[in-house]
Amino acid sequence: MSNKSSRAIRRDDKNYYRYDQYGDNPMLADAPVGIISLAGATDFGNKVNQQLVKRRKEYLDLSATEVINSPGFLRDDYEIKAEAVRFSTGEGKGVLGQTVRGHDLYLICDVTNYSCTYQMRGITNHYSPDDHYQDLKRIILAASGQARRINVIMPFLYESRQHRRTGRESLDCAYMLEDIFDLGISNFITFDAHDDRVANAVPTHSFESIQSNYQILKALISTTDNIKIQPDSLMIISPDEGAIARSMYYASMLNVPLGTFYKRRDYAKVIKGRNPIIAHEFLGDSVEGYDVLIIDDMLSSGESMLDLAKVLKSKGAKRIFCAVTFALFTDGIKEFDNYYEKGLIDKVIATNLCYLPDEVKNAPWFVEADMTKFVSLLIDAMNHNASMASLISPTAKINKLLKKISVDND
Repeated sequence: MSNKSSRAIRRDDKNYYRYDQYGDNPMLADAPVGIISLAGATDFGNKVNQQLVKRRKEYLDLSATEVINSPGFLRDDYEIKAEAVRFSTGEGKGVLGQTVRGHDLYLICDVTNYSCTYQMRGITNHYSPDDHYQDLKRIILAASGQARRINVIMPFLYESRQHRRTGRESLDCAYMLEDIFDLGISNFITFDAHDDRVANAVPTHSFESIQSNYQILKALISTTDNIKIQPDSLMIISPDEGAIARSMYYASMLNVPLGTFYKRRDYAKVIKGRNPIIAHEFLGDSVEGYDVLIIDDMLSSGESMLDLAKVLKSKGAKRIFCAVTFALFTDGIKEFDNYYEKGLIDKVIATNLCYLPDEVKNAPWFVEADMTKFVSLLIDAMNHNASMASLISPTAKINKLLKKISVDND
C-alpha cells in the first residue's frame, strides 16, 4: 500500500491487519468483537456500541478500494445479549442470548448502579456492588470455554477503597482481582483506581487503570466562559494527601499553582469504621481572585468537597469547580443545590463511567464528561492487539487542547 495512513488496513495472505499509528508493523485483528453490557451498564454499553460501529465504518472511508470482509469485523451491532437471571430465593445464573464462540468479548460492568432491582421472596431488592460483581462472574462462567478472550471493563473498581490493610480487616480489592483472573479473563480495564498499586496483587496479569484527565478538562473548558489556564488565574486544589499525585499532574500539565488540604482527624474515635474529620487545613498560596479546580477520583457523599468549597470561598476564591471521575452522590444532591444557589460552587464535572440519575444530569451545576467514544477506541485497539500507550496517555491530547485554547484566545 503506497499511502500508509495511521489507520489504513491491508490484506496479507489470509489474515487482515491494521497498521500501528506510529509505524508500519501490521497487527492481526484477532476475532469478532462482542460487547456484553451487564445490568446497570446497558445505557453506557449501548453508546459504546454505537461509537464502535461508527469507528469501524471509518476504516472503509480511509481505504475505499479495500473491503474488510473478515468475519464479524464490520457489523451494525456488536452487542451480545446476556442476562443474569435471579431465582425467587435470590440465587442466580448467567445466561447468554446467542453464541460467543470465537469472539473477543468485552464485559462492561458498573458496580455503582443502585437503580437496578431484583425480586427475592416477593421483596424488591436494589443491587449492591456485591450483586453486580457476582453477576459479572456468572456471565464470565457462561462464556468460558467458548469465547476466544474475555476482557472486563469495570470503570469503578470494585472494593477500590479497601485496597490496603491497616489492621485486622479484609483486603477485598486485591482478593477480587485474584478471584476474577482465576476465572480466566485476559484483560482488566478500570479508570482512575483509588490506588493503582493494587495491581501488585496480580503482577503477571494485564491490569490497566486509565486516566480520564483529558475528557474532564475538555468538558470543563467547553462549558465554562472566560476560563483562563494561566498561573495568575487558575489554581489546582488537592482535597487530601491521597489525591496529591493526581492533582500534581493537572498542575504540571496546565502550568498553574497547586494547593492542598489535609484532613485533621480525631484518632480517639471511630465512627462508621473511620476516624472523624475535625477540620480541613489548607496548605498553599493565597487563592484570592483565583478560579480553583478541586481534583479527586471520586465524590461519595460530597460532604468533604462542600466543606473545602466553603473554606476556599472564605479565603477569596473566585469560582470553584469540582472535577471527579466518579460522582456517586450517596447522600443525594440537595446540599449541592444549596451551595450552588449560595454561590459556593459553580460546577461539578464528572464522567459518565458510573451511573448518574436524571436529577444529577439535569442539575444546573453538573457537567458530564462523555467517555463512550474513548472506551470504544480502547476496545478497537485491544481487538487488534495494538499498543494502547498513546491512547491511554492523556498528555499529548491535553497539550493539543491547550494549544487550541491559546490560538482561540489570540
